Parts: sequence; C-alpha cells; structure tokens
Amino acid sequence: MAWFKRQSKGIQTPTEKKKDIPKGLWYKSPTGKIVDTEELQDNFYVSPEDDYHVRIGSREYFSIIFDGKFKELDANLTSKDPLKFEDNKKYTDRLKAAKNKTNLNDAIRTAVGKSMGKDILIACMDFSFIGGSMGSVVGEKIARAIDYSLQKKIPIVIISKSGGARMMEAAISLMQLAKTSAKLAQLSDAKIPYISLCTDPTTGGTTASFAMLGDVNIGEPGALIGFAGPRVVKDTTGKDLPKGFQTAEFVLDHGFLDFISHRKDLKKKINLYLDLILNKPIRE
Repeated sequence: MAWFKRQSKGIQTPTEKKKDIPKGLWYKSPTGKIVDTEELQDNFYVSPEDDYHVRIGSREYFSIIFDGKFKELDANLTSKDPLKFEDNKKYTDRLKAAKNKTNLNDAIRTAVGKSMGKDILIACMDFSFIGGSMGSVVGEKIARAIDYSLQKKIPIVIISKSGGARMMEAAISLMQLAKTSAKLAQLSDAKIPYISLCTDPTTGGTTASFAMLGDVNIGEPGALIGFAGPRVVKDTTGKDLPKGFQTAEFVLDHGFLDFISHRKDLKKKINLYLDLILNKPIRE
C-alpha cells in the first residue's frame, strides 16, 4: 500500500527565490492554501484564496511598478569589512555566501524607469540578502538615489523589507539612519515627492529612519511593521500585547501609515498619490 503514502511534503520553495518559475510547482500559504506558482505570479504574488501577500524581492517589485524597461543604478556597489568582524563566521564569508545564494550584491537595488508613463526612481530592499539588513551599502545607495532624484527632479519610491541594522558593521550601520534621513530632508526642501512602501517585514533601524519619513507611507496587507520584534517588546514592557500588534492594519489604526494597498493596486495607487502631490491631472 506504499503507493498511497506521501513520500514528501511537496515543493514549498519561496517564490522570490525562483528566477524562472517552472510549470507544475506549487506554493503553500501560511493558512494552508495551495496555489500553482504560475497562477501566483499572474496574481502579483498574492494567494487568490486567502489574499496572503507572498514575500517578494526587488525583481518582482520592479516588474510590478515599472512599465517595462528600467536602468539599474550603482549595481556593483558592495560592502567591505572595515571592522574585520568575525563571530562563528567571517563577515566576508557571509557576504560571499549571500551573493552566491541571491545573485545580489547587497540588500537593496535602485533603478530608474517609467511608471504609467512618468519618470520614477525605485529603491527596493531584498530580505533574502542577510535579512535585508541595513549596512553601509544600503545607506549609500539610498543617498545616491536621492541625489539622482534631486538632479533629475523625479519622485522616488523606497520599498522597505528589513530586519534592521547589520550587526557586522556595528556603528557604521547605525550611521546610515542619520545619513538617509538627512538626504530625505534635502529631497523635502526641493519639493520632490517621496513615497515609502513598508512590506513584510519592516523593522529596526529601517523603521526608525527612511521607512517612516515618506510624504505618503503605504503598507501591504498583513505586513509586520515596527521597531523591535513583538517578543522583545513584550519582554521589555512586561505586558501582553494587543492582538495583531505591529501588523500593517494595527499600525494604520494608530497613525503610522496613511493607507494599505493590495499589491494589484500598488502601481495605480503610487501614481495616484504622486499626481496629487505634484498637483497634476489624475490618470486613469
């Protein structure tokens, strides 16, 4: 009767790790819903049955928001190891492993292109690269992206997906909070729009700096958004936390977000608010 026994639990590889999704594979959402990966891709990487927004990376967000072609900026920028950090594993070895695993050079990519016909710059974080941690390269690429926006006078969208500061760069990582915030102040003075999109998860130093400084702050449904994780907050305060604490819906109710957007509406919503900020006719 071994014919009727399940030999494995099936393929549940996260969608964001697939470059070209082969036919016949399936994705299982946290609620147990099964969806074909091709259908998932066609549905903006959202499970159609339970509306679960699968964690995706820069490649997928670029394809969703840009009209098509885009030009990547500072693609070859990589981290060094000025502190000679070593804890069980050398930082240089961690960087090499992350690059080989993800085909990325760091936890953020920046690119310029058109969205609904207008020029736009997008900086998108990748959680798959050392947990989307914010090190010197993340801060520098955001700073350079803002300089590009200032020079070309085009709006910028930053998509956050981060576990916080990169411990292997210590104080250098923490300096990126002030660096990115100062550059965004220049952008604000120049009256150039900045939209922040907080995805799952947006935590730590990212939340404490650029993620919450947008002219408009958007969240994705169900995304974890906060500074410290729920367990740390509970241990620190010694109190039980409210149900749904730090979800995008909870954060919206308490004033940290302006609205939550379903991923299929994301491109239209971003352009709608850019038109409103720039006082331009709204495009359908």
